[in-house]
Amino acid sequence: QVQLVESGGGLVRPGGSLRLSCAASGGIVSIATMGWYRQAPGKQRELVATITRAGNTNYADSVKGRFTISRDNARNTVYLQMNSLKPEDTAVYYCNAEISTSLFGGYRTYWGQGTQVTVSS
Repeated sequence: QVQLVESGGGLVRPGGSLRLSCAASGGIVSIATMGWYRQAPGKQRELVATITRAGNTNYADSVKGRFTISRDNARNTVYLQMNSLKPEDTAVYYCNAEISTSLFGGYRTYWGQGTQVTVSS
């Protein structure tokens, strides 16, 4: 059973930093793209950043230059370093990964349970 477990959320003041982690486990053969999404109260879930297995990254315009996504393929883990945080970054952050559990099967998209990030003075 594939699981994605996030950690690292919390309360931080504007201008501060947080680092989120997401570890995937459970019968994994291969992981393609991994990413982070977020959902603020009353808003739709939106893309924050993605990273391919080769390390190619993509960011939402709102976080470019402040957030950095990275991954450790040996540990099946993706990270999100968030600097210069703003109140508008407040949201539940979700980890996402395209995972194959079979040598001959395709990839499915899995989601973590979410971790709350609150930016407030």
